[in-house]
Amino acid sequence: MALTRSLAGITLAAGILALAPLATATAAQAATPKPWGPYYATGSKAKVSGSLTAAAKDDPSLPAPYVKVAGSVTSLTHKASTCGWALFRVSYFDAANKPHLAYRNYRTCSYGAKKTFAFTVKNVGEVELKTCSEAKAAKPSLNCQYAGTWKTLYAYYK
Repeated sequence: MALTRSLAGITLAAGILALAPLATATAAQAATPKPWGPYYATGSKAKVSGSLTAAAKDDPSLPAPYVKVAGSVTSLTHKASTCGWALFRVSYFDAANKPHLAYRNYRTCSYGAKKTFAFTVKNVGEVELKTCSEAKAAKPSLNCQYAGTWKTLYAYYK
């Protein structure tokens, strides 16, 4: 009887050790950066590209614990008065599980110069991107923000 218990314990330990690398590999694969882009503004006057890393999650119906976005925006116009914009719209959930929207904007006004960006958001439902090229300003115009369509980079339910 003692021999049977010992063999059962060894078998159980071997099974756990055999499955541990599999679980670690699966979590590591889910957290690998996924490239996106390049996306161009109308008339190919600006270009945005980068990568997105979403934290692994057990339940696909829940938002991601965190999402990291990194990339660059490049202006492709020779005019110093025209800038390339990367606009991000992020939906996230607070502690009471209420949805909120956050916006992040990045711009560059020098031809061919890349402006790099990186940010992380917790409890993410969706990350969207829009690329624009327009006159130099402190913030993007309403036309840039609301005309056209947003590209979905991440959605928690996919």
